[in-house]
Amino acid sequence: MLAAFVLWIGLAASAPPLQAPGEFHLTTAATRSQLDAKGAAALISSYRRSHGLGPVRVDRELMRLAQQHARAMAARNELGHNVGARFEDRVRNSSIRARLVVENVAAGQRTLAEAFAGWRDSPGHRANMLAPEVTRMGIGVARALGSKDRVFWALILASPDERGIDKGNPVLWPFLIVPRP
Repeated sequence: MLAAFVLWIGLAASAPPLQAPGEFHLTTAATRSQLDAKGAAALISSYRRSHGLGPVRVDRELMRLAQQHARAMAARNELGHNVGARFEDRVRNSSIRARLVVENVAAGQRTLAEAFAGWRDSPGHRANMLAPEVTRMGIGVARALGSKDRVFWALILASPDERGIDKGNPVLWPFLIVPRP
């Protein structure tokens, strides 16, 4: 039994760093690459599980919002939560009904693993990924026009209002938005 434990420790120590299956990687020849959203969800879920939290799953509307924002940042070659439209307005004008909606943005990382590592190492972004109530996610990536290296990422995480607290209200109340730089 002790030998099995020592073997397990040795294997765990030599394991490669977390990477999503089918990891997104931009090359200079890529014009329209696809992001593996399920792989991103698996990566974030694994990180959350390592902190005693539940997994996230891909949400179609959050994917749409994240991709739309990544494209907006890339089109303007500008990083921020309010590029093109304020984060609160983007969420409010969507079909998302949530108690909590948070967003992580990044620029320059060429792979999902790099973007994830940047978010993991930033206290505010890490807090967003480790918000206990989060269960859904969407992620988007886009390359800035005319740039070979400038890549923009948007990750939106949410805790849907599955109880339907305010079904009659066409906007997103009640909800909490906590964008962090």
